[in-house]
Amino acid sequence: MQLQVARIGKPHGIRGEVTVQVLTDAPGDRFVPGTEFVVEPASAGPLTVISARWNKDILLLGFDEIGTRNEAETLRGAKLFIETEELDEDDDEGWYEHELVGLEARIGPRVVGKVTALNTMPVQDLLMVTTPEGKEILVPFVEQIVPEVNVDGGFILLTPPDGLFELNAEDEAAASEPEEKA
Repeated sequence: MQLQVARIGKPHGIRGEVTVQVLTDAPGDRFVPGTEFVVEPASAGPLTVISARWNKDILLLGFDEIGTRNEAETLRGAKLFIETEELDEDDDEGWYEHELVGLEARIGPRVVGKVTALNTMPVQDLLMVTTPEGKEILVPFVEQIVPEVNVDGGFILLTPPDGLFELNAEDEAAASEPEEKA
């Protein structure tokens, strides 16, 4: 299985460097010279990193196969992947989006939705949970609110603060009751 670690942006300079949108929490480990990436579309790769440097908050990559700005322009929008066999399976530090998407979201024994995305943010990650009614709820992916992730069991356990999920839909129940005629 492959894991996306970056998306290529616009060219930078005239020597074939490109900007990349980093989609990994370990860019210092993933983008080292000699690393070969599987590329989507396949016609653009594979690509081998020869240089990686930061320009302010933007990662710039140079590839062995790309030497000019025009060649770099053809990579715009391409996705960079690594093989998951390269990953340390004993890493209990976190989860990847492909492991979380599709898991049931539960509060106690009650299923309140399914995980449909993981939004990685600078401060904290957010899980997108879609309720059976189709409502999308962003849940902070922190231990206090998501104390258990059970990939093998197919669920995550939530302990949300009041108001994050409207479990006691009293207003909806009241609205569906027939009004008394005076």
